[in-house]
Amino acid sequence: MLNRVILIGRLTRDPELRYTPAGVAVTQFTLAVDRPFVSSQSKEREADFIPVVTWRQLAETCANYLRKGRLTAVEGRIQVRSYDNNEGRKVYVTEIIADNVRFLESSNSGNREEGSYSGGSGNGYSGGGNSNSSRNTRDQQQDPFLDDGKPIDISDDDLPF
Repeated sequence: MLNRVILIGRLTRDPELRYTPAGVAVTQFTLAVDRPFVSSQSKEREADFIPVVTWRQLAETCANYLRKGRLTAVEGRIQVRSYDNNEGRKVYVTEIIADNVRFLESSNSGNREEGSYSGGSGNGYSGGGNSNSSRNTRDQQQDPFLDDGKPIDISDDDLPF
C-alpha cells in the first residue's frame, strides 16, 4: 500500500511552533495549493487550503525559515485523526504529515518569481538593468542546456540502459 503526497503551494500564515510535554517540536501551517482549472462562475482560479504538520528538527527549521506567502514544496503522507469536541461530537481532521519540506524561494526574496527563475530574459524580474543583465549572463554561463537543439556527443557507455 502507498500513502504519499507531494504538494507545492504558498503558506497562508507563519508556521506555529509548539512543543509536546515530552519536549518534541511540532509545527503546523496551511498550504494554499492552486487547482489546475478556473472556476466557470467566478472566472478565477480556486485553491485548496491543506493543513501540514512537521515534527522534530524539521518543525524547528520550518518555524525558523518559512513565512506567510512563501512558495514551498511538501512531501509526506495523509493522516486522518479524530477527537471529541466540547459538544461531544466526533471531529475528523485530515492533514499532511510532512517528512520533507523544500523552500522554493529565498527568504530575502522581494520578488516572488526569483525562487523559480529559470534563466533567459524577462521571467518576472523587474529590477534595474545592470542587475538583471549580470544575473542573466551568470545564469547562461552555468546553464548546461544553453546549446539546446544541437546534437550531444555521447557514447553508448555513458547511457544507463
